[in-house]
Amino acid sequence: MLRFKLKERIADREFKEGRRISLIEIAESTGIGRITLSRMLNRGTHVRSDTLDRLCSYFGCRIEELVEHIVDSSLD
Repeated sequence: MLRFKLKERIADREFKEGRRISLIEIAESTGIGRITLSRMLNRGTHVRSDTLDRLCSYFGCRIEELVEHIVDSSLD
């Protein structure tokens, strides 16, 4: 399972810039739909690699800072 760390990246950027950042602002800056961003925040969505690339560029982060792989113990 993949866990998106979008909330953490938003919080980091808000702290650095000293202001609130909305999903609409991120959507407009990256060309990613607000609904896609919302789904990433609330789990359970498929995300294309170009979406991840745009988010990494927007936040100035590595992919590992945006996505984490969680081993699903129920598959054992």
